[in-house]
Amino acid sequence: MPYPVNKAAKKSSALEPFSVRSFRFQWPADLAASWGFEMEALIMGWYILAQTNSVVMLTLVGAFRFLGTLLSPWFGVAGDRFGRRGMMLYMRGALMALAAIIMVLALLDILLPIHVLTVAFLAGLIQPSDILMRNALVGDTIPQPMILGAISISRTAHDSARIFGALTGAGVFAFLGMGYAYVFVVVVYGIGLYFTANVSRAHPLKDGSTKQDAGKTSQLQELKVGLLYIWNTPAVLAIMWLAFLANLTAFPLTHGLMPFVARDVLKVDENGLGQLLAAFSAGAVLGALLLAWFRAQKYSSRMMLINLVMWYAMLVIFTVAGTKISGIVILVFVGIAHSFSMVSMAAALLEKTDQMVRGRIMGVRVLAVYGVPLGLLGAGFLIESVGFVSFIWIYASIGTVFTLLIGIKWRKALWPL
Repeated sequence: MPYPVNKAAKKSSALEPFSVRSFRFQWPADLAASWGFEMEALIMGWYILAQTNSVVMLTLVGAFRFLGTLLSPWFGVAGDRFGRRGMMLYMRGALMALAAIIMVLALLDILLPIHVLTVAFLAGLIQPSDILMRNALVGDTIPQPMILGAISISRTAHDSARIFGALTGAGVFAFLGMGYAYVFVVVVYGIGLYFTANVSRAHPLKDGSTKQDAGKTSQLQELKVGLLYIWNTPAVLAIMWLAFLANLTAFPLTHGLMPFVARDVLKVDENGLGQLLAAFSAGAVLGALLLAWFRAQKYSSRMMLINLVMWYAMLVIFTVAGTKISGIVILVFVGIAHSFSMVSMAAALLEKTDQMVRGRIMGVRVLAVYGVPLGLLGAGFLIESVGFVSFIWIYASIGTVFTLLIGIKWRKALWPL
C-alpha cells in the first residue's frame, strides 16, 4: 500500500510528493538510471558515427535503444504480478552488467563497432520498460491529488539527466576516451541500484487480493485483460494513439538524430552535441517544474493536445537554426513543449487507469515508443533523399494533422465540456 503522506507537508508545495518516503528514494534512483541511459546514448552514437561515418548506422543504434518496446507489455504483466521494485532491480542490474562489458572491452582496446551494436541491441530490450515501472510505481505510492506533481518531478529526473549525462558523457569521452567514459556509466548505474533497493514494496495485486486469487490466471490472460481495458476505454485508447504518433514523428530529432544535426547541420563537435542535448533537456526540466508548480491535473488531456501541436511547430522553427547558439535557444522551447505534452499524457493515463491493471496498461503504452525506431529509420532515408529541412516539414505536418484528427474523434473523452 502507498506510504502515508506527511501531514506536515504543505499542500501548496510543488515538492509535496517528497513527503512520501518511497518517492524520496525513487527520484534519485530514477535520476541515476536516466543519467546512465543518456551517457550511453551519446557515447554510443558518437562512437558509431565516428567509426562508420554512416547516418543510417547511427539511426540503427538509436533504433536498438527502443527495440524492447515489444516486450514492455510482458514487463508490465510481470510488474503487476511480482511487484515494481523487484523488476526494477533486475532490469537495472542487467543494464549495469552490459555497460561493464563495454567498459572492459574499451579499456583493453579491443572494442569494435559490432560490440557496441550488440550491447545496444541487448540493452534496448530492457531500457524502454524502465519508464513504465517508474510511472506505475508512482501510481502505486502517490495519492491521486499529487499524481501530476509527482509525474512532473519524476520527469525532471529523466530530463535533467539528459543535461548532465550528455555533458558529462561528451566531456569524459572527448578527454579520456571510451573506456573511462564507461567507468562513469557503470558507477552511476551502481548508485541507482542502491536507491532502487530502498523504494516501496507496494504490490497492488497482493495488497488487494489473496495469493490464491493472484495465481488463477496466466500472464497471457492478464495481458488480454489489459488490452480489452484499453479498447473499451476511449480516453485510454486515444492516448495510446497519440503516444505512438508523437514517438513516430516528434521524438526522432532529439532521440537519435542529434549527432547528425550537430556534425552535419550546425557544424559542431561532440562537446557542441552535448550542449545541444543539454539545451533541449533544460527546456524539458523547466516545463516539468512549471507543471509541478501549477498542477492543473483536471486539464491534463487538453494540455496534452495543445502542446503536441506546439511541439510540432517548434520542430519546424528549429529548421531555421544556422548556428549553435540559435539551435540551443530553439531547443529550449522544443524541450518545454515536449515536457508539457509528455507529462500531461502520463498524468492523464494514470488518472484514467485502474491500479489493478496499471502495469499492463503502462506496458502497452511503452509499445508506442516503437514509433521511435520506425521514425528514426524513416528519417535516415528521408534525410539522405530529400534533406534535413524537408524531413522535418514532412514529419511535423503528419504529426499535426493526425493529432487534430484524434482530438476530434475522441473529443468527448479528451476535451469534455
